Amino acid sequence: MLWECFSHEIPDLDSKRRRALLEIDHANFQWFHIRACVVSGVGFFTDAYDLFVINLVSTMLGYSYFDKSGVLPATVDMGLKMSAACGTLMGQVFFGWSADRYGRKKIYGLELSIMVVATIGSAMVADSFATTIWGSLMFWRFILGIGIGGDYPLSAVITSEFATIKKRGAMMAAVFAMQGFGILSAAIISVVTLTIFRDKIINDLRYIDCVWRIVLGFGVVPAITALYFRLTIPETPRYTMDILQDIERAAHDINIILLKDKRGTRTQDKPTYAVETPHATWEDFKNYFSQWKNGKLLIGTSVSWFVLDVAFYGIGLNNAIILQAIGFATNPHPYDALWNLSVGNIIINMLGSVPGYWLTVFLIDKWGRKKIQLMGFIVLSILFLVLGFTYEYLLSQPMLFLNFGPNVTTFVVPGEIFPTRYRSTGHGISAASGKFGAILAQAGFAQSRNIGGKDKFVPHLIQIFALFMVFGIFSTLLIPETKNLSLEELSNETQIGFVRRPHKRRHVV
Repeated sequence: MLWECFSHEIPDLDSKRRRALLEIDHANFQWFHIRACVVSGVGFFTDAYDLFVINLVSTMLGYSYFDKSGVLPATVDMGLKMSAACGTLMGQVFFGWSADRYGRKKIYGLELSIMVVATIGSAMVADSFATTIWGSLMFWRFILGIGIGGDYPLSAVITSEFATIKKRGAMMAAVFAMQGFGILSAAIISVVTLTIFRDKIINDLRYIDCVWRIVLGFGVVPAITALYFRLTIPETPRYTMDILQDIERAAHDINIILLKDKRGTRTQDKPTYAVETPHATWEDFKNYFSQWKNGKLLIGTSVSWFVLDVAFYGIGLNNAIILQAIGFATNPHPYDALWNLSVGNIIINMLGSVPGYWLTVFLIDKWGRKKIQLMGFIVLSILFLVLGFTYEYLLSQPMLFLNFGPNVTTFVVPGEIFPTRYRSTGHGISAASGKFGAILAQAGFAQSRNIGGKDKFVPHLIQIFALFMVFGIFSTLLIPETKNLSLEELSNETQIGFVRRPHKRRHVV
C-alpha cells in the first residue's frame, strides 16, 4: 500500500545513509570480509587459469596436430590466444554496465556459469565435416573470455563496496592475487598430467591429446566450487542505497552483514522510504565524465591498464616461446620438452608472479596505490630495457614488478574512484582498455617475433614494452591516491544532500 507522506513523518535519510556507510567503512574485519575475498578470489583463480593455460596447451596442440617441433602455425597460435582476449574485452564492457544497471547480485554468478559451459566445450572440441578443431576451440575460447571479462568489474566492485577503508586495498589486492595461483596451478596440473601419461606419451605422441584436454578442462573445477557462493552472496548495501534507493533496507542489510541483527528478517509492517538519488543515464554519464576532475580518472585508469597489459600479456601468454627461444624448453623428445616448459612456467611464477602479487597485498594499504604503481612502472621501464639485451638471464624479474605494482593497482583503483552508479561501468571500461592492449600485444608478438630469423626480434619487442611502461608513469599521475579514503570521498560528489527529497513511503510485503 502506497500513500503520500507528510514531511514531518519522514526521517533524515540523508544522514542515515552517511551513518550506514560509516558502519561499513569502519567495521571490524570479520568472517564476512574473508568470505567475500574467497568467493571473489576463486573466480580470479579460475580466470587466470583459463586465460594462461593456453600458453602451455598451444605447444601441446602443436605436437598433437602438426610436427615434433611443437610449434603451431602463427595464425592458429594467434587465434587461440586472441579469441579469449577479444571475448574478455566484450565481457568487461557489457557486464560492467550490466552490474550498474541490474545489480551486482543479479549478474554475479552468471559470468561464472558461462565460464563453466565454455571450459567444458573447449576441452571436448574435435574436427568435424562442418568445422575444424581450431575453429571450435577459438569459438569456445571467445565465449569463455566473455565470462572471464564479467568477473573483472564484478569481483572488484563487490569487494570494494563491502570492504572497510583500512583493509579495502588489501582485500581487493588479495582477490586479484589469486590470479598468480591460477597461473601457477595451470603449470602444476600440466606437470602432474604429463607425469601420469609419461610412458604412454613416450611410446605414442597421440596421448598428448589426452593431456591438453585434461589440463584445459580442469579449469571447470574451481569455477563450479565458487558458483553456489556467488549465487548466494547478498547485494551490496551501496547499490541498495544509491541505485535501488532504499536506505532502510540497506541499513538493515548492513546490520545483518556485520552480525548486529542475527534474526536476518525485517518486520513486515516496518516502512521503508523511497528516495531520490543521482541515477545513471547517458546524459548524467556525459555530464559527470565531461568534468576534467572526473574524466581524467577514467583516462588515467584506462591508459595505465592498456600499457600494462601490452607487456603483461605480451610476456605472460608467450612464456613458452620465450623459454624455447632461450633453450630451456627444447629437447629431442616432445615429452621432455613439454615437461621442461611446464617446470619453467612454475619457476617463473614462483620467482616473479606469486611473490609480486602478495607483496602488493601486504603493502598496498601502507604505501598507497599510486606510489606502488609509479614505482612498478619506473622499475619495469628499466628492467625491460635491460631484459631486451640480456633477457635469457632476467626472465622472472619483470614478472615480479608487473605484479608488485601496476598489474594489481590497475585492478584496484578503478574499483574505488567512481561513484556507485558508474563504479562497475568505469572498471569495465578500464579493464577493457587493458584487454585491448593485450590483443595488440598478441598481434604484434605473433607478426614480428620472427623478423630476422626465428624468435630473433623477441628482445626488441621487450625493448618496445619498456616504452609502454614510460607511458604508464605519466598516466599514473592522473589518478589520485585512494588509501584511507572512503568510496564516497573518492567519487568527487558532495555527500551532504546526496539523498534528495523523499516523496513516498511504503510497507514491505
